[in-house]
Amino acid sequence: MKTEPAIELVDVHAGYGRLEVLHGVNLAVPNGTVFALLGPNGGGKSTTLQVVSGAIRPTSGCVHIAGSHVNGASPDALARAGVTRIPEGRGIFPNLTVDDNRRIWTYAAGLSLRAVQKSTFARFPRLAERRQQRAGTMSGGEQQMLAMSRALVARPAVLLLDEISMGLAPIIVSELYALVRQLAEEGITILLVEQFATTALRVADFAAVMTQGRIIAVGEPQDVESQVSEAYLGGAA
Repeated sequence: MKTEPAIELVDVHAGYGRLEVLHGVNLAVPNGTVFALLGPNGGGKSTTLQVVSGAIRPTSGCVHIAGSHVNGASPDALARAGVTRIPEGRGIFPNLTVDDNRRIWTYAAGLSLRAVQKSTFARFPRLAERRQQRAGTMSGGEQQMLAMSRALVARPAVLLLDEISMGLAPIIVSELYALVRQLAEEGITILLVEQFATTALRVADFAAVMTQGRIIAVGEPQDVESQVSEAYLGGAA
C-alpha cells in the first residue's frame, strides 16, 4: 500500500505581490524523515516553508499535507492539523519569562501547565534553570531551545525549521541537530532550511537543492553533495 508523503508541493508558484519567488516547485517529503532544503540565500527556501505553513498562499499549484489538499488553509488550521513552524528569529516572547512563555502555550495546546513543564524540561533541562529569566536575556541557544519546546508542546506531525543554527555556537548547534534526529525517529516529519549545508546533511535522510526559486536536485545526502557545492559556489540567488 502506497503511503502519501507528509508534505507534497506540485508545480507551486508563489511570492510577494507581483514578485514571484517560487517558479514551479515540486517536492515530496516522506513521513518520519529529516528533509533538508539547501541553497544560497534568496533562492526561495524560506518562502517554501511559508507556503507549507499557510503563511503564503500559492498563486498556482497544489500543496498537500498527508494527502489532503490544503491550499488556502490558514496557519491556525494547519497548526491544528499538526503542522508547526519555527521561523527564523525563533518567535518567542522576549519580555516574558520562560515560565510565562510556557503558560501562554498551554492555552494554545489545550494542555495543563504541569504537562507543558514536564515535556519542556524532559527535553531541555537547561530551561528549568531559567524558569524565571526573561526569554530575551537568555543566550541564543537557550532561546532556540525555548522556541523548539514551544513547537513540540502541540505534538506536531510536521515540523518546519528555518535556520535554527543561525548565530549559535557549534556545540549548541550539535545539540539541536541531535534533537532533530531524535524527533524524526519518534515519527515527526521535519522539513528544515539551513544555510550551513554540511550541518544539515549530517542528520538528513533526504535533501533538495534550491536556487532561483526552483528545485535543481533531490536525493539522499551523498547524492546531492556536488550540486550543493555548485549552488553555493556559483552564488545563485
